Amino acid sequence: MSKSDSVLSTARTASAPSIVGGGPKKVLYTLQTVGRIGLLNSAKALKSHNACKACGLGMGGQHGGMTNEMDEFPSVCNKSIQAQSTDIQPPIPEAVFQHTLEDFQQLSRYELEHLGRLNTPLFKPADSDQYQVLSWESAFERIAERMQATPAERSFFYSSGRSSNEAGFVLQLLARLSGTNNVSNCSYYCHQATGVGLQSTVGSYTATVELEDLVECDLVVLVGANPASNHPRLMHKLMALRERGGHVVVVNPAKESGLVKFAVPKSPRSMLKGGSEIASEYLQPTVGSDIWLLYGIAKSLLQQGLMDDAFIQAHTEGSDAFLTLVAALGWAEIEETTGVPQADIDRIAALYGRSEKAIFAWGMGVTHHTHGADTVEAIANLALCRGMVGKPGAGLLPLRGHSNVQGIGTIGVKPVLPEQVFQALEEELNVRLPTEPGLDTLASLEQAHAGEMDLAVMLGGNLLDATPDTRWAREALDRVKTKVFLTTTLNWGHVSGMENSEAFVLPVAARDEEFEPTTQESMFNFVRLSDGGIIRLDNVKSESSILLEMLKRGVRQPGLNLTSIESHQGVRECIARVIPGMAGLADISDSQREFHIPNRLIKTPEFATSSGKAHFQTHSLPDLARAAEFPFALMSVRSEGQFNSIIYEEADSYRGTPNRWSVLMSPQDMLEKGIKPQQKVTLRSPNGCMEAVEVYPYGLSRGAVMAYYPEANVLTGIERDPRSHTPAFKSVAVAIEV
Repeated sequence: MSKSDSVLSTARTASAPSIVGGGPKKVLYTLQTVGRIGLLNSAKALKSHNACKACGLGMGGQHGGMTNEMDEFPSVCNKSIQAQSTDIQPPIPEAVFQHTLEDFQQLSRYELEHLGRLNTPLFKPADSDQYQVLSWESAFERIAERMQATPAERSFFYSSGRSSNEAGFVLQLLARLSGTNNVSNCSYYCHQATGVGLQSTVGSYTATVELEDLVECDLVVLVGANPASNHPRLMHKLMALRERGGHVVVVNPAKESGLVKFAVPKSPRSMLKGGSEIASEYLQPTVGSDIWLLYGIAKSLLQQGLMDDAFIQAHTEGSDAFLTLVAALGWAEIEETTGVPQADIDRIAALYGRSEKAIFAWGMGVTHHTHGADTVEAIANLALCRGMVGKPGAGLLPLRGHSNVQGIGTIGVKPVLPEQVFQALEEELNVRLPTEPGLDTLASLEQAHAGEMDLAVMLGGNLLDATPDTRWAREALDRVKTKVFLTTTLNWGHVSGMENSEAFVLPVAARDEEFEPTTQESMFNFVRLSDGGIIRLDNVKSESSILLEMLKRGVRQPGLNLTSIESHQGVRECIARVIPGMAGLADISDSQREFHIPNRLIKTPEFATSSGKAHFQTHSLPDLARAAEFPFALMSVRSEGQFNSIIYEEADSYRGTPNRWSVLMSPQDMLEKGIKPQQKVTLRSPNGCMEAVEVYPYGLSRGAVMAYYPEANVLTGIERDPRSHTPAFKSVAVAIEV
């Protein structure tokens, strides 16, 4: 028996569910998953009043477990089922931890996730290759010793977007009361470029629209995103838009099958007819050239006389410089750079010119480039050209990944707090907080790689797999002397990157298991209340209580009184007092009044800028030429069967790849290189290589290839957008060696 077989046998894991495609197959997948985890468990999880654990679109909460803020039922999708499936697992038998790290490293990411739930604290000494089971008391004592022995500047704190507002708030207090602003969250690897770009243009960090605006709009322009896989419940809104005569324009180097035609499970009509048409127009620009294409559409608007001059004059600044730059761009250069003919750009501009209410939505295909913030600004510029920010049914919609990633940022899990919040926190707790600049996620790991970090506290997530350049990331994390993980299940970051360092792994309650209600914020700025209350395991603790215990034991602040935040209600009351717009948290558990955060949705042309006007931004457009040595541009992407770094299925039913060690290419590029389907090749970049990768044809723009994240992180470097510090996961120069 192999080492991996031995671990799996010890854990007695369930077999993987059958891989299915869209439409009826997704219904079948749901039934199979429900059957595997049990009808009673599934019903309890899905019907409980808890916010969905999957994407930032959000549903659940006090409107009902499968209901959104518009009281639409059923608002549930494959991602919701997948997210529940790993939480509803039996505990990992303690005998499993007799295996070494090397044994665990033989398992796939899917197999690790499906070993079961963690139900006991674990500790791996620096000089050992095995975890050992600890009591909670022993874990807290040892962690407190490490915290007190660590200089504040040699520690960092990180949160995923799945944790609650309450836990995130306590985490950033733990960091700052320890003496450091080195506290960040997963948005620095995804949508931080969005926050930078929106703040500089319309004075916001978040979406300017709510869910209801998607019912009113007549056009959605979807740039660099694949909601068919990552935000499936958005597809119902896109289908409804098409059915009422509106249009969906998709801009993506990959012609994703789910964006062409999608069988929406909640729509009998869509299911019976074999799927609904989604994209009215589908443009496939060269990888990284979105900003050129957006400028091209603006140029076409200008030439066709479709600008909203009255709006621009009354409600914006900086238009002269922007329009001068747009007018000076040559069509030949736009066409050559984007690979999109002028005729197609003119057609999209004319379609946009006829729109009365347009929404621009985008994902990490926009932000994962070294010019991500510039591209977000270009999207905002295009919306401002026709007055599409500042009225109902129109605006800007970043498609956030995790269910509470936006809330985690709202309540302060970031290196720099607004001055108003900083002062309010000091007054609230009667303390002095550190003023030294904090490090973002990647900068913290750079310090770790240099041997200058001794302690890392990670609230959920999988920082190793989330970080570019896998070898470098593993070295960086292994050079952190002590790591503390709060998690529900094991992942690759718990078994690799710690061979020479020590680690504590603390088991936490899932959202619907919390012992007190918690809150979450959707991508639409809507705050939900989750009841918690489901009991599945007997030795897990809430994230907030663990962090509070670490704070009490590990931080020495004379006169510090934490009694006011010893309950989730107390934490919410504190947040309500110090975070602007969050006053509604103070009584949400009693009133059960969920709410949109005030002053976020932009329904009138009034902007939170110094002048009250929106700002056009101009850019030096990037040179996308690639070196002859690395002629292809690789985009690392997620499969249909995964969420962030969590792998629920090994195959990708929407792209037709049976395993994750795959690369997708355009048929034309395959033909030119003499590559046949399923042939094995080597992908090589300046940072690393993937050997014996199977090739599959896919509808990609020429010169583009796709491979799966996080496996493809071995190819990705730590280059980043200099403004937002977001890594360039989707513009990696690679060669394909046959």
